[in-house]
Amino acid sequence: MDNGMDNMLDMYLFETNSLLEQLDELLIEAEKAGDFTVDDVNEIFRIMHTVKGSSAMMEFSSLMQIAHHIEDLFFFIRENGLDSLDSSHKSILFDLMFRSTDMLRAEVSKVENNKPLSDNVDNLTQEINSFLKKISKENHSAGKEEKPSEAVKVQETSQQASDLASLASAATLEEIRIDLAECPDDPAAFFLRIFFDEGCGMENLRAFMLISSLKESGLEFNFYPSDVETNSLSCGIIIEKGFFLTFQTREEADSAISQINNLNNIRSYELIENPRTKAAPVSEKKSTPSASAPAVRESSAAAVSPAANNGHQMPSKQNLISVNLAKLDNLVAIVGEIVITESMVTSSPEIQNLKNLDSFLKATRQLRKLTDDLQDIVMSLRMVPVSGVFQKMNRIVRDMKQKLKKDVRLTIIGENTEVDKSIVDSIGDPIMHIVRNSMDHGIEETAEERIAAGKDPQGELTLSASHTTNEVIITISDDGRGADPAGILAKAKRNGILTKSESEYTQKEILALLLAPGFSTNEVVTEFSGRGVGMDVVKKNVENIGGTISITSELGKGMCTTLKIPLTMAIVDGMEISVGKSVFTIPIANIRQSFKVKNEDVIYDTEGNEIVKCMNQFYPIVRIHRLYNIETEVTSIEDGILVWVESGDKSYCLFVDDLLGEQQVVVKPLPVFLNSFNIKDSGISGCTILGDGNISIILDVLNLYAASHNQYY
Repeated sequence: MDNGMDNMLDMYLFETNSLLEQLDELLIEAEKAGDFTVDDVNEIFRIMHTVKGSSAMMEFSSLMQIAHHIEDLFFFIRENGLDSLDSSHKSILFDLMFRSTDMLRAEVSKVENNKPLSDNVDNLTQEINSFLKKISKENHSAGKEEKPSEAVKVQETSQQASDLASLASAATLEEIRIDLAECPDDPAAFFLRIFFDEGCGMENLRAFMLISSLKESGLEFNFYPSDVETNSLSCGIIIEKGFFLTFQTREEADSAISQINNLNNIRSYELIENPRTKAAPVSEKKSTPSASAPAVRESSAAAVSPAANNGHQMPSKQNLISVNLAKLDNLVAIVGEIVITESMVTSSPEIQNLKNLDSFLKATRQLRKLTDDLQDIVMSLRMVPVSGVFQKMNRIVRDMKQKLKKDVRLTIIGENTEVDKSIVDSIGDPIMHIVRNSMDHGIEETAEERIAAGKDPQGELTLSASHTTNEVIITISDDGRGADPAGILAKAKRNGILTKSESEYTQKEILALLLAPGFSTNEVVTEFSGRGVGMDVVKKNVENIGGTISITSELGKGMCTTLKIPLTMAIVDGMEISVGKSVFTIPIANIRQSFKVKNEDVIYDTEGNEIVKCMNQFYPIVRIHRLYNIETEVTSIEDGILVWVESGDKSYCLFVDDLLGEQQVVVKPLPVFLNSFNIKDSGISGCTILGDGNISIILDVLNLYAASHNQYY
């Protein structure tokens, strides 16, 4: 695939995924309200129209067919009003739309993963067709029982009543669309319905000019209204119902469309195939994007049917653009290099030896300010709100409510909190798994059980996000039954997870067992949980992006899972430390305190490992020079410095030679060939380039403790 097609595919995937997310949110809110609004119907129609058109352009037949049939369904609902649906219809429609959205998303996922699309989506499209025919017949039956004066938006003439009668007996979707579009009585094979720009004026003369232009090209066709040249009152008919051209063959219709696309003042057009005539050979259907689907409605750049909007659409300035994430990555990398180069220039030893540096220092301060501003702007470009991830949980909760028969509401707080795009993409699965766990065996099984516990019959699941200085805190909490410490310990003992006697475990340590590999409190395997995997994978995924996870719970009150996620992984504030001739960087976010101690302050545990008391708690000491076999003259505890660090549930002290100072560093990934050595398990997360050109290793505080623990034990 060439670069042009790659760009088109990227834009298609971005637009379609955005529209499907928008559709999911709309459906969730509409189902909560128990009904669609007129705006909802118009918006769904617009979304499906766009997805259908772009999918047809990309030749993704399955996506185009599904979108086309949903579009037809909402075309009917829009034209007949929401009163055409009763409560049972709406319930079926919600379920049908959610399943259709799932199918569309699954097909898009296949495109993203370069897998073949489904060859047959007839089961779903036939179900949509059956539902459309059902509501169209029932709508007509209800209309016949009403008096003409009481009917809502029904036709009043005998000819229009005849049209409704044919609607009830319609055998195909195209017949329904022909009746709803109020196509003229013409034996032509194709109807081209055209709408001019709203407010353009003199629609009848514009229609006549269009006729003249098409006839000059040699096309043969009929047109309606047929008196546009002489009857100025035909303007009102064209505005309300559109201007019709009729053709005997698809080739003639396509030729007319190609000319119409080059004309001004055409807002939209719609090509409808007439199934009541045999004038069009069956083979001509193959010229459409999908031979198995009804003729596709084609649209101009407006991409919106005129009935979708009652107001005049004025051209608006485009203030947003989409940018490939790879380009932003390159931009961040370049800015990182600028930051490094600026540091190298200002700290050059040659410069320091010169005299009269006032002008130079003033320029370097200005340069530092500009590079800081540039860095802030570039990083902000990658920041996106977590609302996209949070809103997806609405769908998870909705589906599980129905399957588990639990009444639960989802409360979202702080959805506009922004995080780096790469991190947002990584936290979706962990949050989804925690939400599913809370729904499955966190919330009580029945409302009676909750009432007996003095709780609201409706359970509540809360998703919250908030900022701190350099990280985002995301909490997923429920007001369910909470965790039973005794049950957790018993399960851990059966699984052989315990490393000490049960009586020695604190509440925090017991809850941490929930994150251990292979641990599950569910005795029964369901589609949602109980397979003994999950929370340990969640913990690993969160730690892979530099985050931590912790659990708090009170039996009978509920559970809260907290994720602490760095705002960005590209540039971090770090403390430079020295060990021998090596320089390391510790993220400031992980440092609690640095201090000196005397030999008598250090005690030893039963295994002979060093421990120091700090804030009335005892913490192990990890000597970096011993862990990495670094030669250094600073071996006495009194000569070096202890840096108290914390990550997740691990808190300990690092023994280092000296603190070199705080510095903002650009995180560079480790070379790929080092992956085979599992170097990250040694407590190294990456590296950075210092101002003097030397490399500093960035320490992973969490894995560093695990590495030292494995070495000592």
